[in-house]
Amino acid sequence: MNIKLLAIGKTDNKCLQELIDDYKKRLSHYIKFDFEIIADIKNAKNLSELQQKEKEGELILSKITNTDFVILLDENGKSFSSIDFADFLQKKMNTGIKTLVFVIGGPYGFSKSVYEKAQGKISLSAMTFSHQMIRLFITEQIYRAFTIIKNEPYHHQ
Repeated sequence: MNIKLLAIGKTDNKCLQELIDDYKKRLSHYIKFDFEIIADIKNAKNLSELQQKEKEGELILSKITNTDFVILLDENGKSFSSIDFADFLQKKMNTGIKTLVFVIGGPYGFSKSVYEKAQGKISLSAMTFSHQMIRLFITEQIYRAFTIIKNEPYHHQ
């Protein structure tokens, strides 16, 4: 199974990007992991919230194939402990999914068409974090999940 992370807009913070890159490198020992940035919408300030979500949604959907299993990172999604998330990933690998895609939307969330395409939603916290921070958190949690699956000494219970 491959894992792909899609996110709207580039990371402005170099320190965050260095941490993300570190976890991406660590993940390469376990799985093919791609992190794809979708460029910010041009002239977004001139668009309504709905128009911005629709345009971002079109870009997101253009990066997803019919065989991808799509999970949205959404505040209304299912919450997992790290161990439960590792079990979730293991089950997805066991089902023969070719590519599992996690999607981080723009500042207003996802368009209706993206919600319709998704097979699930995950919430990383009841708190609100910047889209920049979520990139790091999900990348670290995917890495943590693989260390749990492999019974390696990274996660402490």
